[in-house]
Amino acid sequence: MDATEILKKVRKVEIKTRSISKQIFSGEYHSAFKGRGMSFSEVRDYHYGDDVRNIDWNVTARTGSAHIKVFEEERELTVMLLIDISQSAVFGTKVQFKNEIITELAAVLAFSASINNDKVGAILFSDKIEKYIPPKKGRSHILRIIREIIYHQTEGSGTNLSMAIEYLNNVQKKKTISFVISDFMVQGYETALSIASRRHDLVGLHIYDQREKEMPNVGVIRTKDPETGDQVFLDTSSRRVREEYNAWYEGNYEYFDKIFNKNKADHVSIATGEDYIKSLLQFFKKRAK
Repeated sequence: MDATEILKKVRKVEIKTRSISKQIFSGEYHSAFKGRGMSFSEVRDYHYGDDVRNIDWNVTARTGSAHIKVFEEERELTVMLLIDISQSAVFGTKVQFKNEIITELAAVLAFSASINNDKVGAILFSDKIEKYIPPKKGRSHILRIIREIIYHQTEGSGTNLSMAIEYLNNVQKKKTISFVISDFMVQGYETALSIASRRHDLVGLHIYDQREKEMPNVGVIRTKDPETGDQVFLDTSSRRVREEYNAWYEGNYEYFDKIFNKNKADHVSIATGEDYIKSLLQFFKKRAK
């Protein structure tokens, strides 16, 4: 694909997600993710209704009229996006594949953070760290992140969430808001997430397709594991086969839900056929309360 086609696709994602961020999520994001505290801004005349605890007695004594201290939120935050670009994300039976939803979610979050003057970085991972993009500000930086998510040629085939979270702990020593966007079709990341949750504000965005959750009865089909390449014929008319498949999905989801709850980390599930705008908005409002 030439540069023109790449720019066209990135621009298409930008137009859709930047508009959503600007019109809907910028205020909700600001309310949901607070700054590091309040810092002194200025002194001004006291007005009726002002908090008397903020009166600056030195200035008041010197001028002969009541003055108060004004504080403002220390807003600048660092947002890290941990993006699953493994082969299992290249799947979907609705309007979009999981990896397309992942791309748009990452873009919405990145633009929301950028509108609030926060820095944004990204870690793209499969069963290895595919790309690390250090946190920066600015539209061109956000577009670079989107471009990498869309066009990075994945070298790994599997998924290693534990390694990705450990990498976050190593490269980001200070607190970040870290969104882990994945289908979470893997286990074994409890220790890494437990350590990260004590240092960072973690949010898990679980992306799934309904056909992963429940196998339909469509007779004998040939299936292929996108991460290993293994192919096998499945008789989906068999109740036992369907139940085993559904149990495998539920096992991964229950592990995800349990580990995030145990570490008091926020998490949301979004299906490929759902309106992710509604799901994100509900999450932001709930968190803000």
